[in-house]
Amino acid sequence: MMFTPHTKADREAMLSTIGVEQIADLFKDLPADHQFPELNLPPALTEMEVLTELQDIAWANDSARELVCFLGAGAYNHYSPAVVDAILQRGEFLTAYTPYQPEISQGTLQTIFEYQSMIAGLTGMDVCNASHYDGATAVAEAVNMAYHNFRGKRPKVVLSPAVHPHYRETVRTYTQDSEIILVGDQGQVDITDGPQALISLIDESTSLVVVAYPDFFGRIHDFSELADAVHH
Repeated sequence: MMFTPHTKADREAMLSTIGVEQIADLFKDLPADHQFPELNLPPALTEMEVLTELQDIAWANDSARELVCFLGAGAYNHYSPAVVDAILQRGEFLTAYTPYQPEISQGTLQTIFEYQSMIAGLTGMDVCNASHYDGATAVAEAVNMAYHNFRGKRPKVVLSPAVHPHYRETVRTYTQDSEIILVGDQGQVDITDGPQALISLIDESTSLVVVAYPDFFGRIHDFSELADAVHH
């Protein structure tokens, strides 16, 4: 099925409705020298020249193949199978937006469903969302979902200080005008402590405990004891 969002007649009808003759009229208030400015770019290079120049720059660094990587902060030595790049290069996966038109997105929706099912199975969780912009947004949405799941009766969220600071900042942006109470990353727990240090913060008013695996520092902890405390 072909999907064409706007025909020529559609565009003409929309332009007529707003009282302009052509799309260029929408930008008439923008100074002409700012519409298509000259860009200060170096001379053009061939693909081979660009590749050689970038390789020269890259070879000045040692990679995670030569050195053990303890950078943390998401900079881990990941292995991505070739099939991942092949799938991500498909147009329907190049956007974070959920395909709302099932009649033209059945394959994408099926793939997202399979992904959610497998992640739920791996994590042991009841549900798994997909199609968020990034990890920070996903964490913030999970905090809101947990709070509303208990109808506001459990306002406390325990937030590990070892979660990426950008993620924690996003959570605070989402919750700043709500009744959600965030604890754990404001000095209650030392950042060098293991996950067991969070157990003392969990009580009957807790709706969610947020941790990272690996954490911001690249550490891999055993969360079994913490998980048992959360579930009991």
